[in-house]
Amino acid sequence: MIIKGFQKLTLLDFPGRMACTVFTGGCNFRCPFCHNALLVTEMDDVEYTEEEIFSYLEKRRNVLDGVAVTGGEPLLQKDIERFLYEIKEKGFAVKLDTNGSYPGKLADILEMGLADYVAMDIKNSRARYGETVGIKNFDIKPVEESVELLRSSGVDYEFRTTLTKDFHTPQDMQELAEWIKGTPKYFLQNFVDSGNLIDASCKGLSKAEMNEMLEIARLYLPSAELRGI
Repeated sequence: MIIKGFQKLTLLDFPGRMACTVFTGGCNFRCPFCHNALLVTEMDDVEYTEEEIFSYLEKRRNVLDGVAVTGGEPLLQKDIERFLYEIKEKGFAVKLDTNGSYPGKLADILEMGLADYVAMDIKNSRARYGETVGIKNFDIKPVEESVELLRSSGVDYEFRTTLTKDFHTPQDMQELAEWIKGTPKYFLQNFVDSGNLIDASCKGLSKAEMNEMLEIARLYLPSAELRGI
């Protein structure tokens, strides 16, 4: 496992749980607005060992009840299944963040009961997916497969989209929402410049624009919500 970051306490990353967050290094996407570019393109020398993570968990058994595993893209890690298994064996619930591009690995994790909650990014409408993830001629089929996999899995999950002025229009929002209509949990997040971007020219939406996007999403996803606003 390549572990590039570790947040020892979060009340936000894992809904309903007091958790810590593990950040894996590396991603197969190159989203221009990615706020964790140092986990994607230019990874620094900071690295945590699994022993450090598990030692911390042992000491926090009576305080924490969950571990959020994010990235980067966690499913890039060749031994992610073993890592999640060891977390579960220690009695902690697991939340997994993913971009949905590895449906085979996701299916194995769900079948083995290694994730209690999955948060999957839906980057944009199908027509603009490749542009939004920074990959020319991107094949969206694996993402579509992951969407259907989560819908039928019985595991608690959410879809979420980070919106930018550069890549998301009301028309894109309508096409995206129609694609995933019926999803029980869907969140819209506004782009925020972290100062650590792949493309520093990206911009967020105004509050009025975010509310407009939410109204469009709710035509197909009545329970859609804004997050972090």
